[in-house]
Amino acid sequence: MVSRRLDFSGASGAKLSARLDLPAGKVRAYALFAHCFTCSKGLGATRRIAGALAAEGIAVLRFDFTGLGSSEGEFASTNFSSNIADLVAAADMLREQFEAPSLLIGHSLGGAAALVAGSRIPEIKAVVTIGAPADARHVTENFAADLGVIREKGAAEVSLAGRKFTITSQFLDDLEQSSVKEAVAGLKRPLLIFHAPLDQTVGIENASAIFTAAKHPKSFISLDDADHLLTRAMDADFVAQTISAWSQRYLPEEVIAERTEEHAAVIVEETGEGKFRNAVRAGSHHLTADEPRAMGGTDAGPTPYDFLSIALGACTNMTIRMYADRKGWDIGLVSVTIDHDKIHARDCEECAESVRQTGGRIDQFSREIAFSKELDEDTRAKLLEIADKCPVHKTLHQSSVIRTRLA
Repeated sequence: MVSRRLDFSGASGAKLSARLDLPAGKVRAYALFAHCFTCSKGLGATRRIAGALAAEGIAVLRFDFTGLGSSEGEFASTNFSSNIADLVAAADMLREQFEAPSLLIGHSLGGAAALVAGSRIPEIKAVVTIGAPADARHVTENFAADLGVIREKGAAEVSLAGRKFTITSQFLDDLEQSSVKEAVAGLKRPLLIFHAPLDQTVGIENASAIFTAAKHPKSFISLDDADHLLTRAMDADFVAQTISAWSQRYLPEEVIAERTEEHAAVIVEETGEGKFRNAVRAGSHHLTADEPRAMGGTDAGPTPYDFLSIALGACTNMTIRMYADRKGWDIGLVSVTIDHDKIHARDCEECAESVRQTGGRIDQFSREIAFSKELDEDTRAKLLEIADKCPVHKTLHQSSVIRTRLA
């Protein structure tokens, strides 16, 4: 899985911070994830579910609502309606830059928001809720002791999960005007409901109310002894695996065609996770580049020189394959092993005398080619000669020009 950092404008115009978790290969569908009340996109369960879905070919956008996490804006000026509007704005961004989301997932109050937003995003094919309340006003139970103060003074600072948040009377007014069950009745999308019977934050009766209000097709999955935030990795993994299996029926069968005119070049971006981790996009393919832990990285992907060796090895195999097929030779499968070292120029026996006399260090790529079938010496010698005609080999062997400019 490759995680890309993105920013986009929310409903109020504030810059919202997002992560797009992409499969290593082709993208089959895009999903949009709404986090729980006062949570963030970095919640453990959110990250695990997004990563597991990405492994199944589903790209997931998770973002911080206005005023939360790394997003800009004032939380005190937000409400349930603004969360819904932020979800629609996130879908608009995906539609414009990538592909509109087919799957909408919401956790806790984010689940209630997803139930309302689902019918406002036309491309949504299915909706999933995790521990969602049937009434948005349920969230007021978190600060019930301060309701009188909020009403009297117009705002009050409340403590939620050890953090301080300012809740305003307009927030309460907006909750009272919201009808989640009415939205569920008019959703007209397949619905999957996850809920833990022992959920101490949002009771199981909420799942019953949502299920009753929903039209078919609808499904309910019990999370047994899981807690509300799915803090155990096994619970988050179970949810992700179940979503992946359930959604197969509703998501596109074909992989999404990439917008090649926008992705002609290789794009490499820092992810912000670790010191050296980078997200790599090459057409429709998504990779990760990093450094080993010994070098200060997180070892999440090949190093830049590993990618250079990969290029040489892959190009060598492809060049040999093209030649052998053209000749009609059955050579079995080709395997190339590449080792990269920095050596002193004077130790390079293959180098020109002018290079050897520079006294500096140069790059040496050692390449070993193997065939799964026994070949005669003449064939082996010819294929060894052809390997040197690999375009990447020529690029590395000759000098290149690198032109750099500021974007």
